Amino acid sequence: MELKKVRVRVHPLFWAVGALSAFTGGLLLFLSALLAALEHECAHALMARRYGYTLDRVVLMPYGAVISGEMEGIGRREELAVLAAGPLANLATGIFFVALWWTFPEAYPYTELAAAVSFSLFFVNLLPAYPLDGGRILRLFLLRFGKKKARIAGMVAAFSVCSLLLAYFIWTLFSEPNYSALFFAAALAAGNFGGGRYERVTFSPKKFLHGTEERRVAVGADMTAGEALRFLREDRYLTLLLFDEGKFYAELSEEELLAALGRGDYAAPLASIAAV
Repeated sequence: MELKKVRVRVHPLFWAVGALSAFTGGLLLFLSALLAALEHECAHALMARRYGYTLDRVVLMPYGAVISGEMEGIGRREELAVLAAGPLANLATGIFFVALWWTFPEAYPYTELAAAVSFSLFFVNLLPAYPLDGGRILRLFLLRFGKKKARIAGMVAAFSVCSLLLAYFIWTLFSEPNYSALFFAAALAAGNFGGGRYERVTFSPKKFLHGTEERRVAVGADMTAGEALRFLREDRYLTLLLFDEGKFYAELSEEELLAALGRGDYAAPLASIAAV
């Protein structure tokens, strides 16, 4: 498997939250949440790579981490798998620690925080508020009603979640203020108007200006277009050499493959695409 470099950027407020955590005694919680968030985003990236897409830009945010990359044109079922991978990774980690306590009870005091953070990320990311995974999944299911309606419904859902968080913060003012709820509501409100995009790996003709290497891959003619996605690379021009029962069958260009994917022919054999 060909791996690309991951580009990491840090939001200015990330350092501010880290410094505040250090001064208030919450540095361990901050670091635990950061590690759990990175695990979450890496799970997204690994699942995307399985389908031939690239998520390689990580931004460390004050509320965690956000990953983005090239996934435009991905099928709904594949995107659902990518979105679900993050929360499920956190759930698996939390269950691992619970199982560890069952076998080694003495480990509980040292791993309780890590388990709590993992379970928290799992449940929080199920909230139907963009850019959380729950909000993305909701928007994915609503796309059948049209992009505009899906976007509006997603914003309404996010506004509802933010309103509930704000109401909870106001309620805590009568006892012990929970500023985390207020901060989280503000972060969600801001994220609902931005966030990373999933884009498909595509070849841009402007790369001819500096020269682009060709990547020639021999595959079986019965391989589907969806399965061939994993061979696409941003910095290589793909040519597929199709073989049927050990004999050369046809040559398929990257443009022909992308055209088939654009038509939604993910299950179409490459042989049928080459014959078009």
